[in-house]
Amino acid sequence: QVQLLESGGALVQPGDSLRLSCAASGFTVDSHTIGWFRQAPGKEREFVAAIGWSDSRTFYADSVKGRFTISKDNDNDTVYLQMDGLKPADTAVYYCASTTVASTRSNEYDYWGQGTQVTVSS
Repeated sequence: QVQLLESGGALVQPGDSLRLSCAASGFTVDSHTIGWFRQAPGKEREFVAAIGWSDSRTFYADSVKGRFTISKDNDNDTVYLQMDGLKPADTAVYYCASTTVASTRSNEYDYWGQGTQVTVSS
């Protein structure tokens, strides 16, 4: 059974850092791209970052470039999203998802986790 399990969401203050984790199981991650998306209340889901498992190629949304870093742990089939310099605009539910293509488009991702809440507020 394919499973993507996010964790690490929290309430933090502006400027703080947070690391999200996405543990993958039930499929062979080697041929996949794992992506992070987020959805704020009243807004559409948007792409945040992605990483190709086999080549480690990374993709970032312009809004998070230079602040967020995506990485992976090959031994544990886990993808991380390190978020630094958090802003209130980063408040959203963050989802990880998997696809067999190199994509930033949510409709090309096949499997999704349940999401983890990140709230940035003073």
